[in-house]
Amino acid sequence: MITKFSDLFAELKEKGVCKKMVVAWGIDEHTIEASSKAVDLGFVKVTLVGDEEKINEVCAARQIDVNKFEIVNEPVELKAVSKAVELVRNHEGDVLMKGLCSTDKFLRAILNKECGLLPPKALLSHVGIIENPNYHKLIFLTDMAVLPQPDLKQKTKLAGYVVKVAQSFGIDTPKLAFIAASEQVLASMPNCMEAAVLAKMADRGQMGKCIADGPLALDVAIDEESVRIKKLKSPVAGDADCLVFPNIESANVFWKTNSKLATGVRQAGMLVGTTAPCVLASRADSVDTKLNSIAEAVMFVK
Repeated sequence: MITKFSDLFAELKEKGVCKKMVVAWGIDEHTIEASSKAVDLGFVKVTLVGDEEKINEVCAARQIDVNKFEIVNEPVELKAVSKAVELVRNHEGDVLMKGLCSTDKFLRAILNKECGLLPPKALLSHVGIIENPNYHKLIFLTDMAVLPQPDLKQKTKLAGYVVKVAQSFGIDTPKLAFIAASEQVLASMPNCMEAAVLAKMADRGQMGKCIADGPLALDVAIDEESVRIKKLKSPVAGDADCLVFPNIESANVFWKTNSKLATGVRQAGMLVGTTAPCVLASRADSVDTKLNSIAEAVMFVK
């Protein structure tokens, strides 16, 4: 069972998985170093789209063999992003990754109706993974990066996405928690009411194969002692695999609190809903986070 990122790397190696990844404007040290490590681990072949001169400079400075990459020389950032998306759209890549380009340029190319990667009527979302040494397994969560205030219909899709990502990690029937401020179904809190509706929809198979409950406050979703103290009966509480947050603020705060205040935390994240998984790493993300995100996306490739 995959309970940490080192297990994920071992699983990819054992299965001999190797996918093609295209990096949009892949000219920065962290992106190139993470891509290099992924190549060395054997689960990707990498195409860097960007200014070849800058790529060579970074590889020389970091003592990375530039010959381990295929390079598509495009010295103009916007054109490089469009070219990277085009390569993935044409099935010359299984995974798309954001390099040093800005998020708005990256998303604009992905969302282009004529030559992007989002199918008609599909919903773009983000699924993150957290490995926290204080929890006994990986936490899959959504959506901390794309949808500010998802409605009920959108949350149904978000839940389906996060369940599928968890299943790609070998969790046959993920335990799904709809997070709210309280585990009580309170009419005064719309998110609590909505979480209860979503849990019932999940019970009826509308979000894939999973066991769901909600509303659940964060403490009872992931902490067995809190469950015992509150005498809560739930098939999910204290052992959740997947967390669906009510809005981007709550998910983003949870994500960043883990990254900044919890020692030993490792993370990964990618865009879903697209025809190919897309690694949307921040330009400031560590090499480790970018490497984990590449592995997450590779694991999710159909």
